[in-house]
Amino acid sequence: MTQPLLEVEDLHVEFRTRDGVAKVLNGVSYHVSAGETLAVLGESGSGKSVTAQTIMGILDMPPAFITKGTIKFRGEDLLEKSADERREVRGEGIAMIFQDALSALNPVFTVGFQIEEQLKVRRGMSKADARKRAVELLDQVKIPNAKGRISDYPHQFSGGMRQRAMIAMSLALDPELLIADEPTTALDVTVQAQIMDLLAEIQKERDMGMILITHDLGVVADVADRISVMYAGRIVEHADVYELFRAPGHPYTESLLESLPRLDLKGQELKTIKGLPPSLTNIPPGCPFNPRCPRAFDRCVSEVPAVHNLGMGRTSRCHIAEEVVARG
Repeated sequence: MTQPLLEVEDLHVEFRTRDGVAKVLNGVSYHVSAGETLAVLGESGSGKSVTAQTIMGILDMPPAFITKGTIKFRGEDLLEKSADERREVRGEGIAMIFQDALSALNPVFTVGFQIEEQLKVRRGMSKADARKRAVELLDQVKIPNAKGRISDYPHQFSGGMRQRAMIAMSLALDPELLIADEPTTALDVTVQAQIMDLLAEIQKERDMGMILITHDLGVVADVADRISVMYAGRIVEHADVYELFRAPGHPYTESLLESLPRLDLKGQELKTIKGLPPSLTNIPPGCPFNPRCPRAFDRCVSEVPAVHNLGMGRTSRCHIAEEVVARG
């Protein structure tokens, strides 16, 4: 087996605020290889985006503190590198599509300028060559009349077109690994499908690794190879996409799948997960999901579940993981 592109191991991050210490990541571990798509699932506040930002090196100053763990890219620990060395990895090694393209793009510069700038600074291209490459990138992400639209500002693009422009910016330096943080947020279903198809097509062409951060199980089913499910800053389940949908190994994953709308349940009330995710400044003892878990028992309240190996690279942080899988 070849070495993964990225290996995150036992990553801990906390935010030290006036209201207390928020333990945002509590031992996150996952990996992704070239040509592979890892989906990271979970409710808002579970730590998905914080993990991505830590990997990118844009979350390394107060009030955020990385207290433990390693982030290895091609075998080298990024946390041991200087700020300048991390900057060299960003863009060419690892790139990121941010959640809200309208916020991520600078409103006072044209879309073309924002793509060209990194090509001139990082690749030493002339203005003419950078403009030509920027047009090619916009054309690659299927923006109609790329040559004419390159001088437009972000507000002149539709939501789907802005997201395509963000993808073009992320691909400009030919990254080996792409982190897509909620790339289809606030887009209609048709545009969502187009964006995901586009990412899959580009990934196949470049043999690029991809981490897809989302809360949309429907998107995940079509594009992911493996899934890591997060809750309260922990990976509670990790599995092959087919195995996870066939038989979830954690009550939280089980509850997420049960909350999906299904055609065969037409007219029935949609199931929901009761309660709210815990405050990260006051995570409950034992399993953090226990206040909302329909299967919780005494041990869940008093003891943090260990990682259970369920075989074939599948793991679950649940005291009764084998029982949950068997019932699935």
